[in-house]
Amino acid sequence: MFSQLTPLRPYDIHVTMPTDPRIRVIAERLITDPADSRELSAWADYTHAGLRTLTRLFQNETGLSFARWRTQVRVRAAISMLAAGATVDSVARRVGYRKTGAFIAAFRRVTGQTPGTYLRA
Repeated sequence: MFSQLTPLRPYDIHVTMPTDPRIRVIAERLITDPADSRELSAWADYTHAGLRTLTRLFQNETGLSFARWRTQVRVRAAISMLAAGATVDSVARRVGYRKTGAFIAAFRRVTGQTPGTYLRA
């Protein structure tokens, strides 16, 4: 039976982890809970750091804006959920998207494929 299974094509979504403690705590929380929808301004309040400082740190340490970095985290988390058999709709909600279409668009931007196409590849 196991010989009939075809493993999913590996797709490594690289997520650079920042080292600065002001944004490392944010990164760790989002890795743990990719559905956390707090914007960077809320994280600034949480970490007692300035919004501009956090914006600059994310760009300098990860090479991405906060929004793009969070999208990478969400898509990486989604891939493992999809591989485990979860539906696209449920995965979208579990990684923080209210609309499945927005999740599919983000997934396509990161991987070049829709979640359904990715699973069939």
